[in-house]
Formats: sequence, C-alpha cells, structure tokens
Amino acid sequence: MEKFVINGGRRLEGSIKVDGSKNAALPIILGALMIPKGESVIRNVPPLRDIFTAIKVMEFVGAKVSYDPKICVMTVDASNITENTAPYELMRQMRASFLVLGPLLVRCGEARVSLPGGCSLGSRPVDYHIKAFGDLGAEISEEAGFVIAKASKLRGGMVYFDRPSHTGTENILYGAITAKEQTIITNAACDPEIIDVAKFLNASGARISGAGSPTIVVEPVSELKAVDYTISGDRLVAGTLMMGAAITGGKVEVSGLDPDWMSIVCLKLLEMGCDVSTTDSSITVTGPSDQNKLYPVNITTFPYPGFPTDLQACIMAVSCIASGTSYIRETVFVDRFVHTMELRRLGADVAVSGAEAVIQGVKELTGAAIMAPDIRAGAGLVLACLAAKGTSELLRIYHVDRGYYRLEEKFNQLGADIKRMQS
Repeated sequence: MEKFVINGGRRLEGSIKVDGSKNAALPIILGALMIPKGESVIRNVPPLRDIFTAIKVMEFVGAKVSYDPKICVMTVDASNITENTAPYELMRQMRASFLVLGPLLVRCGEARVSLPGGCSLGSRPVDYHIKAFGDLGAEISEEAGFVIAKASKLRGGMVYFDRPSHTGTENILYGAITAKEQTIITNAACDPEIIDVAKFLNASGARISGAGSPTIVVEPVSELKAVDYTISGDRLVAGTLMMGAAITGGKVEVSGLDPDWMSIVCLKLLEMGCDVSTTDSSITVTGPSDQNKLYPVNITTFPYPGFPTDLQACIMAVSCIASGTSYIRETVFVDRFVHTMELRRLGADVAVSGAEAVIQGVKELTGAAIMAPDIRAGAGLVLACLAAKGTSELLRIYHVDRGYYRLEEKFNQLGADIKRMQS
C-alpha cells in the first residue's frame, strides 16, 4: 500500500485545470450501455480507480470498452449485451455501479444486480431506485443479495423522491428514455452532474427537459444512437484545490469548470476572509496571508445547490485554524465525521455530537501519522497536513485515489511538498 508524506507550511500558488468529473463520468459511461448500436466516444474521462471498476462491470455484461488514460478518452460499443447480471464481486467495489440496473433492464427486459456492499433491503439509498422502478412498472424482487427487476417495457409515469437522490435520478432517466409514456420525476437531484448526464443522453437522441431543476420530464424515444461527448470538469476537485489556497494563505486559480456550480462554496470562502474572483471558466481564491486571520464559519450540508457534503471534510480542515468557533451540520450522510479523530491527531479541536461538529480554531496544526477513512475525508486530511507544521504521513491513500487522480501532483504543481511512497 502507498502513503503520502507531506511537509506542511508551504503556500500554494499558481493555476491548474481540473480533470473530468468522476460523478458525471461514472453515470455517463454506464449510461452508454443504453446505446444498442455503434461506438460512442466519451472524452475527459478521469483515470480513477472507480472508472476502471466501471469498465470491468461493463465488460462483464458484454460491452466492448477501450480506454486511453493518457488522453482520457473512452470508446464504448454496447451492441452485444450478453449478461443481465452484475455480480457482487464487482458491485462491492463501488456503490455507483448500481447504475447498471436501468440500462440492463431496458436492454434485456430483466436485470439482476447485486446490492452494493452486500446490504440487505432496508433503509439505504438504493431504496429510492427500487421504488422508482416499481413506479415505472417494473416487477421488483430480492433473491440471495440480488435486486431482480423485470419489465418487457417500462410504462413511464410519475416518479418522486422523498429526498433528492443523485444516482436515483440518473438510474430513472435511463429507464424512462424508452418507456411507453412520458415520465415526470419530482424532487429530482439538481446537481451539475445530472445536467451533464442529461446532455449526454439528449446528444444520443433522448428527449429530457428540466435537468438541473427539481422537476425533470422525459418524453420517450425508440432508441438511442452512438455519440461523441466531452465530460465537464470536476467541481469537487476544484473545491478541494480552492480550499488549499485558503488553508495555506495562498493564491490559486482553478479552471475547467463553470463557477456557477461553486456559488455557495465561494460565498463561504468569502465569509471566512478569502478573496474570490471568477471568469467564465475559472475561480481564483486568495487566502489571508496569516492563516489565523481566517474567520469561523457555519456550514449545513445539503443537496445541490446547498453546500456539498463531499466538501464538508475540506471546509472542516480550513476551519480548524480559523480564529474562532465553527459549526458544521451534516444532513446528507450519516457517519460523515469519521475524519475528526484524525484531525485531532494533528492537533485540531473538534467535538462531534450526532450530526453536528463544533470546531474551535487552533493557532497551528502539527504533523502526525494519520489515515484516510474514505475518499472525501482523505482529501480534507491532505489539506490539514498542508497547513500543519512539520511532516505528516497519510496512510490508506487508495481511498483518495478513487476520487482524485494524482492529487499530490496537482498540489505539488502549486508549490506543495507531497511524496507518494510505499507504506
């Protein structure tokens, strides 16, 4: 296994362009299974572990996939789907792989998809998918850890989510495209990645309107056609780099994305005392030259356009050296404060009670050996180590690699000192 060795205390400065969005790339390349003829070309696909897992899933069901990570271009030919089953040994590696349910159901009339992570039916995010496909006319059952969906042709209709579901919305878009009648999705996820997926599907011949709003309307078409499509930039990587400027008192320009996607993040950084400016495709963040001049902040994570839960660990790291008390409330995911124990090892003063964290800013953090508990927590811990005095070691960085391609190289390009080493 590998680790990061991080020498902190270096000011980040410079310009950098973000890679393609992982959270858009995964549903788009899996959605290419919907296209029954020809070879689709998908560009700006980031070379991440989750992407390679998705490729394995697609190849297992019979798609021909070619991917060049050097130029981030993938081709997908799903003309001959031979399997309607997605097995546990692949599904357990990535929850987003549940997105094969819609394409396999549409293409094969039946889909057998293992519950991600070996969960059993109960209160969990995939319940939204299961209920919604039932609303569209699928017959749903569970057997030996598999969700089994059957429908010779989905009927369409009204679908609603009790809470906006990112992958649930995407999965139902797949199912609705060739249904018998119009489908209306109410309380749909509004994330920019949903817009990206809808643009991809519309470029392929779908008729989707309202993506990016709580109400999406899908008019049925007979089938999709092969397409050449470029994925948008990753706003979560951008947010991480922006907060790198804040926590080190640096100045970083991040390009390759729509600044409007980052409105609330920019406002919160302004609130903390950073200077933020934008162009049509870039954001520049300048942190206070004295990091202890950062102001405390109150954050409540919420589905887009609220503050992203995936940047909660990053903003918490910045708040650890702010001059005052910050409050963070997590409303999207349970157990999203697992990184706080590692922050304490660096000298942070963080107290957690249920879904709320109270962060009392300290004068400085100090290097220590810590570990990444998940993707986004790992990114937040990298930020904390960049601000810490001395040397830190971050273990289990395979989590970070699932969502960030060579994050250390991006930070080093901006002046950080991070080495990837064997642990």
